[in-house]
Amino acid sequence: MNAFLLIEFLAVVLTALALVPAMAHVMELPNKLSMPVETYLIVQRIYRGWSFSGIVVIAATIATLILLLYADGDAFAPALVAFLAIAATQVVFWKYTFPVNRITRHWTRAPHDWKRLRDRWEFSHAVSAVLNFIAVVSVTIAVVRA
Repeated sequence: MNAFLLIEFLAVVLTALALVPAMAHVMELPNKLSMPVETYLIVQRIYRGWSFSGIVVIAATIATLILLLYADGDAFAPALVAFLAIAATQVVFWKYTFPVNRITRHWTRAPHDWKRLRDRWEFSHAVSAVLNFIAVVSVTIAVVRA
């Protein structure tokens, strides 16, 4: 397998893996919005250790960037979209999700405005899921066109 085929393979696999935790958030979103604060704080404990999924996102960002740098012709535009979509998930995380994690101490406490913070946290993950889905589709198109 040559180096470019490996990059294409990694770009597809890593963007798909980055979509998994984002889609998990979307799938559970409707059930979590109706929870009272005590229950919500208990449920949020399931995310302990999920920060390691950030490694996959970073790897997907690097893989899609390398794919973009070598893409040409019909593969360039979808490779660009894939990279921008994955990069945008980081913007969403650091601007919207991470500040809520800090304020709530990773949901070990609920401030008085916890519902507003919950909505910001939950919907920032939903936005990231959409961006991850766009990345998966776009990277796949780029690889098929390459």
